Amino acid sequence: MVSRLNTKLLQDRVAIVTGAGGGLGKAHVLELIRHGARVIVNDIAGRDDGAAAQAVAHEVAIRGGEAAVHLGDVTSPADMEAMAALAIARWGRIDILVNNAGILRDKTFAKMPLEDFRRVLDVHVMGAVNATKAVWAHMVAQNYGRIVMTTSSSGLYGNFGQSNYGAAKMALVGLMQTLALEGAKYGVHVNCLAPTAATGMTESVLPPHALAHLGAERVSPALIALVGDKAPSRMILLAGAGSFECAHITMTRGVYLGDAADTAEQLCARLGDVAARAGETVPESGWEQYQMEILKATAA
Repeated sequence: MVSRLNTKLLQDRVAIVTGAGGGLGKAHVLELIRHGARVIVNDIAGRDDGAAAQAVAHEVAIRGGEAAVHLGDVTSPADMEAMAALAIARWGRIDILVNNAGILRDKTFAKMPLEDFRRVLDVHVMGAVNATKAVWAHMVAQNYGRIVMTTSSSGLYGNFGQSNYGAAKMALVGLMQTLALEGAKYGVHVNCLAPTAATGMTESVLPPHALAHLGAERVSPALIALVGDKAPSRMILLAGAGSFECAHITMTRGVYLGDAADTAEQLCARLGDVAARAGETVPESGWEQYQMEILKATAA
């Protein structure tokens, strides 16, 4: 039996969740307020003129929490600045940003219009960039911040028919890696969450028996682990169906071949040695590739 004790891990923290009118975003909002946070519920106005976001805020109020609705498009920098300004005006600070907003435009690459590719990148990648840019200076000034990028196994491992979505989701991992380094001295932690959940974006691609296990609310505890006072930074946390895993981008020890005339031939013959995972590491930064390769070259 899962405990639902009303712990207050985020008491009086101020959070923003983009794309929070339903699905995973709504689940995140409800879990954040259960732990004491006050939340800006962002959603695009869409065809319902913001009714979905208002319904989420109403549910928050019924549960005794505090929420404010912001209707705005993550692809608009001005909208994201207004969203951040609303949080500051309402509660005086911004502690948590959850970049959750997203869309799907699935097709095989051969059949995919470039506009569908571009639109997915714009919403997922530039949407997260716009929202993060809007809160970054506030977090740096207060020496505290927690930012979560929503990545996906489609980006980490690939998925048929999702070249646009996979490219966008892996781009967010790269964004997280660098922002975590830049935010470290200011107490700004940046992480990625890779959810598996039954939402409006997944119902058409997962079978009913799988969807039964994939309630969005079973992902949101992972979010809490990434935004609390003791949260890590630069973690890629996977969550779904009550299970939690971690993904890593590693570097193998590889081989040194030098610059002989037949280096290409040697490499073709030894790709298995290059890929061998014994002794692989998780680099602290991209400079570790330079350092390891120079070290091997100077030791040869």
